[in-house]
Amino acid sequence: MIQTIGIVCSTRRTPLVDKAIEILRRALKERAGVELASEGPPQIVLDIAPGIGVEGFRIQEGERDAICLVGNDERGLLYGIGKFLRTSIFDDGEFQPSSWRGTSVPEKPVRGIYFATHFHNFFHDAPIEEVEGYVEELALWGCNALNVWFDMHHYTGIDDPAAQAMIERLRAILQAANRVGIGGSLGVLANEAYANSPEELRAVPASFTGCYFVELCPNKPGGLELILKWRREMLQAFAKIDLEYFWIWPYDQGGCLCEQCEPWGGNGFLKAAEPVARLVGEYFPKVKVVLSTWCFGYQYPNEWEVFAKAFAEKPDWVDYLMVDSHNDFPEFVREHGAPGGVPVLNFPEISMWGMGPWGGWGANPLPQRFQRLWDQCSGIVSGGFPYCEGIYEDLNKAVLLQFYWNSNRSAEDTVREYIACEFSPEVVEEISEVVRILEANHGH
Repeated sequence: MIQTIGIVCSTRRTPLVDKAIEILRRALKERAGVELASEGPPQIVLDIAPGIGVEGFRIQEGERDAICLVGNDERGLLYGIGKFLRTSIFDDGEFQPSSWRGTSVPEKPVRGIYFATHFHNFFHDAPIEEVEGYVEELALWGCNALNVWFDMHHYTGIDDPAAQAMIERLRAILQAANRVGIGGSLGVLANEAYANSPEELRAVPASFTGCYFVELCPNKPGGLELILKWRREMLQAFAKIDLEYFWIWPYDQGGCLCEQCEPWGGNGFLKAAEPVARLVGEYFPKVKVVLSTWCFGYQYPNEWEVFAKAFAEKPDWVDYLMVDSHNDFPEFVREHGAPGGVPVLNFPEISMWGMGPWGGWGANPLPQRFQRLWDQCSGIVSGGFPYCEGIYEDLNKAVLLQFYWNSNRSAEDTVREYIACEFSPEVVEEISEVVRILEANHGH
């Protein structure tokens, strides 16, 4: 039985390298009672060697049978540790180091997750330490971006004590992400508002989305100014977070159906979104703006066409379009490509599809559904941000994150690696059958 493993770090120690070593140390201790030791001959060597490929890693044999985990960069080193841990064997407290050898480089640059922090789900109510630990687990699967949303409609303003408590929680989640090399991301609705928004400035609600009826119309005098005032306050509250992405969303709760704003997706939405994007650039000059097209075509059959006309050329304030739907990947983009040639991210719903109440039936592994949807868009997207409400769909996250890492890797292959890691290599066939049965009976 292995009780200690000699480890050598051959690269410069940085906060992220130290964090990666801490995660490796904790995983070995908790799963097999194995201690890392700096004395004696090295059995694990950690290093960074640029040239492998951005955020990639290599696992190879070293001198005297040592295992070398080599990252192209700091993130790559952490992802290599994740692969090493997933492919090692932990059984009855015993540890058998991974036999996997090779080089692996991520294909898609954006491998994100969106934590929905509302309706008293796991991310809303769980002890923050548990959420922070879960962020680290996702990093080991190659996640490099994490989005949260400060949903304003609950509160009466930025100084509302409940709003301050939520900001503190969201900041803690994003800081935990930053500590493991995950870039932070914030999502907003283009015209969202607080509960006490002035009634005379309110939007004509897009009722099909389930509005909160407090959103603002950017075409009413003073409406856009108030949107930007409240957005500036929010940006100041997150100013010290390492943000890589900022989403601007049209619906669910957003939108305005007044004569000056419609059709929203190619008209009022853009009037609100562009100044918000430029404001974000003042606080986060390096941030990439992601413009969502969620629910385009639901209210206006020609919404995609109107939007595409407005985006005949790529605007200088948009870096990505977020394109997806409740069901199939939007046909317009599959047939015509992204308006303006803007790079595309997807937004797969991995938590609540076919379930009521959301997450109310527990685990919902749907690898074959996600394989079908991925086959529609894998050649179009540059990554994405799956929507999630908790930890009950952990397997679904792994499947999507590995799609982004290697678009040709099948969902089934990821499921098998997940089972071997979380259960045992000896039960891969049996648990794979459990997953198949659960998916076959999804929806009850």
